[in-house]
Amino acid sequence: QVQLVESGGGLVQAGGSLRLSCAASGSTFNFNAMGWYRQAPGKQRELVARITSSGMTNYADSVKGRFTISRDSAKNTVYVQMNSLKPEDTAVYYCNAGPSWDLPGGYWGQGTQVTVSS
Repeated sequence: QVQLVESGGGLVQAGGSLRLSCAASGSTFNFNAMGWYRQAPGKQRELVARITSSGMTNYADSVKGRFTISRDSAKNTVYVQMNSLKPEDTAVYYCNAGPSWDLPGGYWGQGTQVTVSS
């Protein structure tokens, strides 16, 4: 059974940094792509960043230059380093994984809250 477990969320002031982690367990052999989504209150869930097993990455325009996604395949873990955080980054962040670049895949984590105060 596949599990994705996020950690690292919290409360931070604007301009601060956080690093989220997502540890995958179970049958992860088909996790070619892993990524981070976020959902703010009253808004649709949106893709923040994604990365393939070969290291190809993609970012939402709103986070380019501030967020960096990385992946440790040996640990089946994906990270997102979030710098220069803004109040509009406040959301629940979800880890996602799937067999192809076209996320979302079929596996989701439970979500972790990120709150950025002004």
